[in-house]
Amino acid sequence: MTATPHRPHHDVFDVAVIGGGLVGAAIARELSGCDVSVALLEARDDVGDGTSKANTAILHTGFDAEPGTLESRLVARGYRLLSAYAEAAGIPVEHTGAVLVAWDDEELRALPGLKEKAEANGYPHCRIVGADDLYDVLPDLGEGALGGLTVPDESIICTWTTNLALATDAHERGTTILLRHAVTGVDAGEEATTLHTSAGAVRARWVVNAAGLGADHIDRLFGHDRFTVTPRRGELFVFDKLTRPMADRIVLPVPTSRGKGVLISPTIYGNVMLGPTAEDLTDRTDTATSEDGYDFLLTKGERLMPRLLAEEVTASYAGLRAAIDHPDYLIEATPAQRYLLVGGIRSTGLTAGLAIAEHARTLLEEAGLTLRTRGDLPAAPQMPNIGEAAPRPYQDAGLIARDPAYGTIVCFCERVTEGEIRDACHAPVPARSLEGLRRRTRAMNGRCQGFYCGAAVAALRERHHTHDGCTSHHEDAR
Repeated sequence: MTATPHRPHHDVFDVAVIGGGLVGAAIARELSGCDVSVALLEARDDVGDGTSKANTAILHTGFDAEPGTLESRLVARGYRLLSAYAEAAGIPVEHTGAVLVAWDDEELRALPGLKEKAEANGYPHCRIVGADDLYDVLPDLGEGALGGLTVPDESIICTWTTNLALATDAHERGTTILLRHAVTGVDAGEEATTLHTSAGAVRARWVVNAAGLGADHIDRLFGHDRFTVTPRRGELFVFDKLTRPMADRIVLPVPTSRGKGVLISPTIYGNVMLGPTAEDLTDRTDTATSEDGYDFLLTKGERLMPRLLAEEVTASYAGLRAAIDHPDYLIEATPAQRYLLVGGIRSTGLTAGLAIAEHARTLLEEAGLTLRTRGDLPAAPQMPNIGEAAPRPYQDAGLIARDPAYGTIVCFCERVTEGEIRDACHAPVPARSLEGLRRRTRAMNGRCQGFYCGAAVAALRERHHTHDGCTSHHEDAR
C-alpha cells in the first residue's frame, strides 16, 4: 500500500476518515504522516463545526476517569501529547488548575476515593483541602462549601484552534479534505469500499468511522448494530470578561454517573463559563438553548458563585455530546471489511484525540493496513493566537509596522483585526462562512455578538472570498 500522499486527485484513496471533528482530524493527521493517501470527509461546510466546536474546552489530566478503561489510558496519554502539540503549534493553553468542591457530607466523604482513583490513573498530585483553604483561593465561592480536592494540572485550551490545527496539519501532510460530503450509503467491494455521499461517490480501500453523533448510523451502513448514540445537550452561559478575577481556576463538582455536572471555568478568551446541563434528546441537530436549561444553570450558579450571576452574560450556547449505551470508548476494527469504528468519544475526546489517533493507527496496522512513517513530514503548523494568555496581533507593534492591517481593529469587543480576518480567509483550511471566521478569529464573539461589527466582518469576508481562500477548493478531489 504505497500510494503517493501528495497527489491531489485519487480514483481510490487508501484510507477515508469520516468526520472532520477533532478526533477525525487527529486520525487523518496521524495516517497522512505515513505513505498512504487519505481523505477526510465532513458532512458540513467546515471542519470542527459539530460536537467539537461546543464543549467546556478543558485539557483533562484524566484524574477522574474509570481506572483500567481505554478512555482512562488514552486521556492520560492524550494529555501529554496535546500539551506538547499545543506548544509546538501555538494553540492557546492556560494551566489554571482545578478544584472539586464538596457541598455536603456525602460529597466530602467521596473526596478520598476520588484521590485514590486519580492515583490509580497515574495522577498522584491531587490534594484534599479544607473549607478555609478553598475560600482562600476562591473567595467568591458560594457559602457552605465543606472542602475540596485540588487538581493542579487541569488546564483550559482553545478547542477551535486545536481542531483547526489538526485539520491544517493533515492537509499539509497530504490529506484531501472533502467538505459537504455527508455519507448516505456504503458499498463494500473486493478491492475498495464506495462511500456514497451528498457530493458524489468516494472510493477507499480502508474506512475509519469517526462520525461522532452519526457514528452509529455509519456503523449500521457497514452491517453492524453495536451501539446507539443519544445526543446529550449541554447548555452553557458565557459571562463578561470583567468576571474573570472571580474564577481564575476551574471549579468542578463532585462527578455523578451522568457526567461531571455543572462547573465554573475561565476560558482561554478571558471570559468565565457556567455549565453544562445534560439533557438527553432524540434530535441530533437540536442545539437550541432552552428556558429549562437557563433556569437550571441559574439555580446551580446561585449556589456555586452567587456574585457571578450579578454580572452580564455575554452569550449562551448549547452543544451536543455523543453519549452511547456503552461504558467506554468503542474503538474496534473489522479486518474483513477493512473498517475501523471510533465511537462513543465523549467530551474527553478533546484531550484524548491525539492518543486516539495513535491507537487507531495501531489497530489498522494489526488489521492488515501497511503504514510506514514518512521522512519528509512538515513541522506543526503555526496557528494564529486567539487566546488572552499571549500577545494578540493588535498588541504587536512590530507586526503592525510590517503590516498595518493588524493594527486595524474590526471587532472591538474581542480586538480582532482586519489582518486576522484576511488570514483566516486565505489559510490552508480557510473560513468558509461567518461562523468559520468566528471560530478562527473570535470576531463577533464578544459583548455585542456582532451587532456593531457584523457588517464589517461580512464585507471583509466577501472581499477575500476567492478561489484561493474561502471557496471549496478542497471539495473537487475525486
